[in-house]
Amino acid sequence: MASRGSVQAKLNQVVQAIAQAMASEVCSIYLLRDGWLELFATEGLSQDAVHVTRLALSEGLVGNIARNGEPLNLAEARAHADFAYRPETGEDLFHSFAGVPILRRGKALGVLCVQHMEQRQYEDEEIEALQTVAMVLAEMIANARLVDEESLARARAQSTGPVRLTGTRLVEGLARGVAVLHEPRVVVQHTVAEDIEAEKNRVRAAFQTMRAQIDRMMSQAEFAAPGEHEEILETYKMFAFDEGWARRINEAIESGLTAEAAIERVQQRTRVTMRNTKDPFFLERLHDLDDLANRLLRIVSGQMGTAAQTGLTQDTILIAKNLGPAELLEYDRRFLKGVVLEEGSPTAHVTILARAMGIPMLGRIKQLREVVDEGDPLLLDGSNDSLFVRPAPDVVRQFEAHAALRQQRQEAYAKLRGLPAVSLDGHRIELMMNAGLRVDLSGLDVTNADGIGLFRTEFQFLVSATLPRREAQTRLYSAVLEAAGDKPVIFRTVDIGGDKAVPYLQDDGPEENPAMGWRALRVALERRGLLKVQARALLDAAAGRTLNVMFPMVTEPWEFEQARAIVEDQAAYLRGRGLPLPTTIHYGVMMEVPALAWRLDALLPHIDFLSIGTNDLIQFLLAADRSNPKLADRYDWVSPGILRFLKFIIDQASAAGKTVSVCGEMGGRPLEALALLGLGVNRLSITPAAIGPIKMVVRNTHLGRLRTLMADLLTYPLADIRAELQRFAREENIPLQ
Repeated sequence: MASRGSVQAKLNQVVQAIAQAMASEVCSIYLLRDGWLELFATEGLSQDAVHVTRLALSEGLVGNIARNGEPLNLAEARAHADFAYRPETGEDLFHSFAGVPILRRGKALGVLCVQHMEQRQYEDEEIEALQTVAMVLAEMIANARLVDEESLARARAQSTGPVRLTGTRLVEGLARGVAVLHEPRVVVQHTVAEDIEAEKNRVRAAFQTMRAQIDRMMSQAEFAAPGEHEEILETYKMFAFDEGWARRINEAIESGLTAEAAIERVQQRTRVTMRNTKDPFFLERLHDLDDLANRLLRIVSGQMGTAAQTGLTQDTILIAKNLGPAELLEYDRRFLKGVVLEEGSPTAHVTILARAMGIPMLGRIKQLREVVDEGDPLLLDGSNDSLFVRPAPDVVRQFEAHAALRQQRQEAYAKLRGLPAVSLDGHRIELMMNAGLRVDLSGLDVTNADGIGLFRTEFQFLVSATLPRREAQTRLYSAVLEAAGDKPVIFRTVDIGGDKAVPYLQDDGPEENPAMGWRALRVALERRGLLKVQARALLDAAAGRTLNVMFPMVTEPWEFEQARAIVEDQAAYLRGRGLPLPTTIHYGVMMEVPALAWRLDALLPHIDFLSIGTNDLIQFLLAADRSNPKLADRYDWVSPGILRFLKFIIDQASAAGKTVSVCGEMGGRPLEALALLGLGVNRLSITPAAIGPIKMVVRNTHLGRLRTLMADLLTYPLADIRAELQRFAREENIPLQ
């Protein structure tokens, strides 16, 4: 390795040895140099072509292999669409061709190929042997620095180029940064094994660890709900316990590879085999196999940490299959600009958290981790459900223009900060913000919101490994009230269980419909100790202030009565011991269950306020899971049925003299907010980012004309309410962007 000449000699020896071992007339090595694939060594082709013949990544069979990073196995090379003839090589006589990429860190450094005069299909064992040699060559080539970083960068741009991926918008927004993999790919540094048995033992131990992890994952309730994903996890487990997979890795080790190199070689081979199959089941499971192989690589190499532990150093868009809320919180908010997931759901805990933190997020992007590499420049456009990978200059310019326009709007919203949300005809609308974390509290000052209309206390429970102690809860609630000053804060008691599972609450097993199951107040009334502790924490934190408590998922009035009694009992306990109490306690209910609408006559006399939670309420009304993309078109916030139902609730609350508000995504969308204002809603609790846009809508709207329009529209069953609201906004110059 001391000189370039010695490396050239080694490459010459390699091609000679392979040609002899495979009884092949030709064996050649092409390496990437100055953006071209240059013939570096050959046995069987003209020696005059060495360092003379060059192919672009878009040319020939060699270019195809380097570009796609996958082997080719052809009985007749000339029949392939990418075949390119180079007369100086003297390859006129050869028919069959096989080649494999020389990969390092996921990038092609070059190509190793063989040719025969007769037509033949190469055996799988021969392709695997070439891949093994290619791995060793990659290490030698990298150490000798025969391929420079500039060539690799140019090759990557040519071989992959700009890509636009589409997914599902989970959190709206724009973001720009470099790709960082949540679970970084393991870089195989050493390929040649020194002790075969030691490498086998390392793999054996890694398999045991991985299988134990899979067993633990399968036993967790939140992963064990019956249905499609149970079947997927069973298949995942089947692959993890596949002895054939372990055997192939051991066979690769016996060929002289380290444990890491053997796992990677089998992974590459499996990818090729599965991509060539026509069976859709196996094509869908390719991600599972890749995930398992990467997991095994991390275990055997000891590189189990995530990118959060390494630390972010520049503007970043995080790439992951999925994330938990605690994992997201580990990242440095200064540099984390966006998140993109292969999976993800609008109602997942991490999505709710990202929305609260103002981090744009896309989900359900297939083949994400295959297309995006560590360090790739990315543009995340949440408004168009798009991720631009290695974007072209014109796309960057368009994105920057979009971002500039967005910034102008933000500046326009900022100018409204000190102004009240008053309509053109003098109606005052309360715009409050939703929160759930300490980091959200700064939004009160930034937006000048009228208060916190929904503080989701469950976030503290979701990110904790154990039930939060009363002292910790009290500290959080005190901080919230302190930040709010004289502005009101409405605390929603903990909404966990069901589709917000926590590990420290054991239930009776998996639920088929967790969103409609054992959750929220249903959990609190069964596990009364949980609500007692939270009530005590809220009372302690609000001593000397007004305390606003709201109970979620109330279905019957008696549930509210029992929950209020628990809070009152804790207040009586404190009063009896002469401890300070809130000056006033206001009680409210979250209107989420449709059946409660027909029990409001019994409930309203006993509550101080009613808050309509549109997220759950509307999906229950429509029997349409809003996280299911196939039902996205059916989930219309402003359908006549939805608006008539909301009007029914609003009218009852108003007649009873009770404050009614809307807290949910519906209120934070300009057109939908316009519909709510038209129904008679005077208080909205929305995300901090939505305060400015909705205030601008209010200040440009004549509520009298809007409410007359809505009353007329609700009397016509065939009215296209969305189109009519858009027309009204255009005519009245109400900004809906």
